[in-house]
Amino acid sequence: MNANRVVGLVWLCLCLSGGPAFADFADGLQAFDGGDYQTARENWLPLAEAGDADAQAAIAGMFRTGTGVAQDFVRAAHWYRAAADQGHVQAQLNLGELYAKGHGVVSNPVQAMKWLGLAAASGHAWAIEAVNSLSRDSSSAEVSAAKQLINQWKPK
Repeated sequence: MNANRVVGLVWLCLCLSGGPAFADFADGLQAFDGGDYQTARENWLPLAEAGDADAQAAIAGMFRTGTGVAQDFVRAAHWYRAAADQGHVQAQLNLGELYAKGHGVVSNPVQAMKWLGLAAASGHAWAIEAVNSLSRDSSSAEVSAAKQLINQWKPK
């Protein structure tokens, strides 16, 4: 097989793979830091859709804050959950906060303690403080249910 045919087949496979083959999280971050939120979103969204937890958390953050997109807590919760399910600590923290406040999801102290507790287990100071505060304001049954969910949790 000649080199041109190999290159052509590789290119075809990349095109058929379902997303931009050359999208890069760092390019999106550079664009975001420069205030080019549209380019950041264009770089991150295909990565997020392909399962990249960092890109999912970044897209979620854009929707949570309304940076470069219309603020949408439901979409933020969707992307935070996708990243949190994979063990992304910042996404777990932010998803827990959404559950605590009822932003984009139904307020649920058990789910809030679960996600904040998972983030706290990594040593995240704010998550530790938040889960302790929620625990004080919740029933013992809610705290127990959250602990059970934490113990059963496995990254996807």
